[in-house]
Amino acid sequence: MATICQIWRPDRGRCFKTYGIIILLCTDLVLQCVNGYLSSPHVGQEPPYTRDAQHGPVITSPVVPAASAVSPAEEESYPSKCPSGGLCSRLPADCIHCDYQYNCTYGKPANFTCKPKKGVHCIGGSGQQQTNFSLSIICQFCWQLDPSQYRCSNSTNCMTVSCPRKRYNATCDVLDHVHCLGKRRFLKRLFCNWTGGYKWSTALALSITLGGFGADRFYLGQWREGLGKLFSFGGLGIWTLIDVLLIGVGYVGPADGSLYI
Repeated sequence: MATICQIWRPDRGRCFKTYGIIILLCTDLVLQCVNGYLSSPHVGQEPPYTRDAQHGPVITSPVVPAASAVSPAEEESYPSKCPSGGLCSRLPADCIHCDYQYNCTYGKPANFTCKPKKGVHCIGGSGQQQTNFSLSIICQFCWQLDPSQYRCSNSTNCMTVSCPRKRYNATCDVLDHVHCLGKRRFLKRLFCNWTGGYKWSTALALSITLGGFGADRFYLGQWREGLGKLFSFGGLGIWTLIDVLLIGVGYVGPADGSLYI
């Protein structure tokens, strides 16, 4: 009876080992990006039901949350920005008190009873002074408004280019003439999007003309790389050519993490 003997060869699994290492490295890189995004706090981000709410009516609790405390200084300052003698429906939101009901249908017009604050006088469509009037607005909370209807604070200490894209906690205030439900000041998670005043055209011009002396890197605030290019004569021209390409496509940006203008 013949016995079949298999001879073990050391290089038999070398190819599979190489492919396995490459797959593990790629998987680890993807997991780090996903983990970095998931581990960032999502304070003030829109609730998960917002997307579904836009496709159908949402009936919320009719209980009105307690109004936030207003300082005496703010209470006394509103008459200065509230025009008197105009239409009641055109008054800013800070100039009126409205009896908002939270059981309206999302995205549909709803009418609420409002009255001007003390010291504010307004008229109706007939020209008569009114103490109570009806205001028609779209049923939606303030944080559900279009971004053009509120202004948010801008952060200057986050990187605009990173993987994953970084966000920051912004404080947003609704514009005076926009009416909505809920708090007019809210938090929102926004992508880093700010500029430090660096021009892309200037950086590219410096890279082409004086890149061998590190002028482009000095302009962008990257003084270490600038010194390296200066004392190596632009990496004998190789570093200079690479920087022209990297700045041209926008891969190399300001050291403070801002965007070009």
